[in-house]
Amino acid sequence: MTADPRARSFDTATAQYASSRPSYPPALLDAVEELSGRRLAGARVADVGAGTGIATALLCARGAEVVAVEPGAAMARRCREALPGVPVVRGDGNALPLAGSSLDLVTYAQSWQWTDPARSVPEALRVLRPGGALAIWWNTTAFDVPWLRAQRERIARATCGTEQPAHRVRPGDADAVRLAGLTGLRVVRRLLRWSRTVSLDVHLANIGSRSAVLVLDEDRRRAFFADERAVLRAGFPDDVVEETYVVDVLVALRP
Repeated sequence: MTADPRARSFDTATAQYASSRPSYPPALLDAVEELSGRRLAGARVADVGAGTGIATALLCARGAEVVAVEPGAAMARRCREALPGVPVVRGDGNALPLAGSSLDLVTYAQSWQWTDPARSVPEALRVLRPGGALAIWWNTTAFDVPWLRAQRERIARATCGTEQPAHRVRPGDADAVRLAGLTGLRVVRRLLRWSRTVSLDVHLANIGSRSAVLVLDEDRRRAFFADERAVLRAGFPDDVVEETYVVDVLVALRP
């Protein structure tokens, strides 16, 4: 979707991504149905930047007819293995390999930032039927939780600002629409809080699957995780942590 090496980094960590990344709460797909004005059951959906198929699987479970679009060869292969009944095509959001006016919904889970909105917005509108919708969302960390906020600051320092510090992460509604390149469309935003409890190893693997960390050189990455494990073990001696998220979802309706 972009020449940014961070976007290509995920292909080097497909197993880690699949095993450690969080999914999404049922309330997310409820919100997508509500804000788009149609049920997912029977809807024709493209999940773009599908990765290992985390969101794709949830859409299928709701009865949607889904095609997964993924630019990375290793990620696409992993998605096919996880979801053998789902068509997986190689492509990206800047030039969708899909027919015009063929879909009810186009979704981007954690992947919209790797597109160029000047190209990806017209592409989404091209493949959507009249009355269709574009839904983009991210699991963002709940930085009102003190230990998560402190951790984000450590990650920002380790990645030299590639991973933004906590105070710069979540914009207001108008800025969120503008930053997503959706100005001029009818857009509704919803913020959904949820959490999961995981082992310390899974938590650290999740952090390690982020692009800003994947592109670090091996010595810096190893040093960061040694220090981070020590910090977290001091606070969580049972090696179990609760990750708290806020899903930030934007749904834009096709004119």
